[in-house]
Amino acid sequence: MFNRLIVTRTALLFGILAAFGCSSSDKNNQLASASLANTSKPNAALKDPRVKTETARQSESNSSLDALRRGESATTPAGSPLKEIYFAFDSYDLSPDARTALKSAADWLKQNPAAKAEIEGHCDDRGTTEYNLALGAKRAQAAKEYLLTLGVAGNRLSTTSYGEEIQVCHDQSENCWQKNRRDRFVVISSKPGV
Repeated sequence: MFNRLIVTRTALLFGILAAFGCSSSDKNNQLASASLANTSKPNAALKDPRVKTETARQSESNSSLDALRRGESATTPAGSPLKEIYFAFDSYDLSPDARTALKSAADWLKQNPAAKAEIEGHCDDRGTTEYNLALGAKRAQAAKEYLLTLGVAGNRLSTTSYGEEIQVCHDQSENCWQKNRRDRFVVISSKPGV
């Protein structure tokens, strides 16, 4: 009697599971899509470049990653007050040209006290991903430390490393690799109180 009860309940349980498990995959996909759509709606304006709400315009960043997501070049625009600096192969030492560019950046930052900047460290595609991420971080930190010695407040500067992940040139030549070994400066905020 006890065994028959267990067999009956087990069969009933398998029947219920089979009914739910065999439901239309379209219905499951619709439910999953609806769930994803509901969780992504607050950020939809930020992710879709065609939708330009005020929130999206304020939140849109000029970082290399955001430019890449928008299908734009990850280079600094010609009119930017903060210019890219470049490094020798396998180095994070600041060249005389880099120091000159950083002095100009420091002057601009001092004249624009509400501005903050993110320093992005980039590398060419030689070396491992891990090595290049670490080298990119050292390059960004070297620029930040030099800006600090020039009187820029540390709370106005942040650093990040993209390593070899966001290239501006894809040829396998020294001229191209040189363009990728850089620090890029992104103005994060230039509005008072932001």
